[in-house]
Amino acid sequence: MRLFAQLSWYFRREWRRYLGAVALLVVIAILQLIPPKVVGYVVDGVTQQRYTATTIWMWIGLMVAIAIVVYLLRYVWRVLLFGASYQLAVELREDFYRQLSRQHPEFYLRHRTGDLMARATNDVDRVVFAAGEGVLTLVDSLVMGCAVLIVMSTQISWQLTLLALLPMPIMALAIKRYGDMLHNRFKLAQAAFSSLNDRTQESLTSIRMIKAFGLEDRQSALFAADAADTGAKNMRVARIDARFDPTIYIAIGMANLLAIGGGSWMVMQGTLTLGQLTSFVMYLGLMIWPMLALAWMFNIVERGSAAYSRIRAMLMEAPVVNDGTESVPDGRGVLKVAIDQFHYPQTEKATLTKVHFTLQPGQMLGICGPTGSGKSTILSLIQRHFDVEKGEIDFHGIALPKLKLDAWRSRLAVVSQTPFLFSDTVGNNIALGRPGATQEEIEHVARLASVHEDILRLPQGYDTEVGERGVMLSGGQKQRISIARALLLNAEILILDDALSAVDGRTEHQILHNLRQWGEGRTVIISAHRLSALTEASEIIVMQHGHLCQRGQHEQLVTQPGWYRDMYRYQQLEAALDEEPSEVTDA
Repeated sequence: MRLFAQLSWYFRREWRRYLGAVALLVVIAILQLIPPKVVGYVVDGVTQQRYTATTIWMWIGLMVAIAIVVYLLRYVWRVLLFGASYQLAVELREDFYRQLSRQHPEFYLRHRTGDLMARATNDVDRVVFAAGEGVLTLVDSLVMGCAVLIVMSTQISWQLTLLALLPMPIMALAIKRYGDMLHNRFKLAQAAFSSLNDRTQESLTSIRMIKAFGLEDRQSALFAADAADTGAKNMRVARIDARFDPTIYIAIGMANLLAIGGGSWMVMQGTLTLGQLTSFVMYLGLMIWPMLALAWMFNIVERGSAAYSRIRAMLMEAPVVNDGTESVPDGRGVLKVAIDQFHYPQTEKATLTKVHFTLQPGQMLGICGPTGSGKSTILSLIQRHFDVEKGEIDFHGIALPKLKLDAWRSRLAVVSQTPFLFSDTVGNNIALGRPGATQEEIEHVARLASVHEDILRLPQGYDTEVGERGVMLSGGQKQRISIARALLLNAEILILDDALSAVDGRTEHQILHNLRQWGEGRTVIISAHRLSALTEASEIIVMQHGHLCQRGQHEQLVTQPGWYRDMYRYQQLEAALDEEPSEVTDA
């Protein structure tokens, strides 16, 4: 029952709908009390030969009219009640999505995608079902049950009512125990479903790799194991679920046995008429639904409570990066990075130490270094995916934690090293950040990213559907479309995180040439493994083991002993060896 307390905020807000539904349920309960009473009158009237055929048909007509009215009222309260519960589903999913969009990478290090999807779909459905069907069964069972008990005890016989209800306390204790067991087992079943969702999501997103390595049978076996575990945990839930109905029917059977036995004795004693006993048995039949509904209510509410606890745990999780309060000053500003030390969450070794540099408006910064040296971490800190624990990054002389996140990130255009395209047209993917961009603007940035000609060769040009994650495009095309998307934002700071790794040298040179023209007055930060992408940078910093080991312009670094000179010579030699076969072929 704690779920109703947890959702009290919603019930208070939508009190008109719920009060209207409850009022109609009360009216329906009162109307349903009339037919058994009428049947009792008819039975006594027939046995005593007091009613004519016309009178009997009149009573039958009354019962038919009551049935029609009850049908219409049931339709209205279902619209009120379930309309309110479906609105709750919309709000919970909106809150859940808003919460996910506020979170930062640290959150997604701890929570897997499949689990989040399960909470947003399956768990929300369970909560909504409890908020609709659960409220219905609670109110309906209480109203109908209390009304029938009052009529049975006041209009027929309170002694026979007490006798018939003797099995009910035992049934109530059993149902309460089943409800507690169901809550715990259903929570485990939902967690298993999340794991199964994770496995499905990972398998589908990596299907190319699975096929390339011939891992279909292995992945199928892993999926089957997860499915078996989920099935076993749901079977444990079903075993508890299956105990509700037999317990109720046994209690109802015992109540009927006691009612008929005790009622027959009272009829023989003359303290009860046959018509009254008939009405009593019919009223007792009306008690079947409240009892079943009460058990059903415990079932669905405990499921909803377990699901809501999983949703609340996610909604209550505050972002590790807090929003600032200050707006970003107008105009282009100086970006100053002074990172003394930074650790990723739950790691002891520092990822970055003593990284200091300053970027003036219009400058281009190149960042290079071996894999795992901290290049992407610097870019993540500039974007405020994490906060610096020792040191600070400031813009316009204001520390980033003081700035409003949305305002700061609106100054950035980012192309990550793993470009993501939505299952939409090429044009809509480029215009993601500016949905209102004109076709001319889209084509202009596509030319800057050297992808315009490639797009025109697609079946429908800019209207071509790229498939899920851009499945029908090459890696280089996806990277260049992502660059075009960033350029369309016309942001002050452009960040390219190894965004040219999948394009050839000639295309890379053309894109960099276009960026230099586009980037006049704008700050550009390029992280790259291929050093030819950094030759025109205003300054290059070389990262090794999380700290800055070299800095300067390209002409300076190629003459200094160190990683940059060695890697540049190696890449030049590699490029020369790649050109030799083509020269031999041309000859």
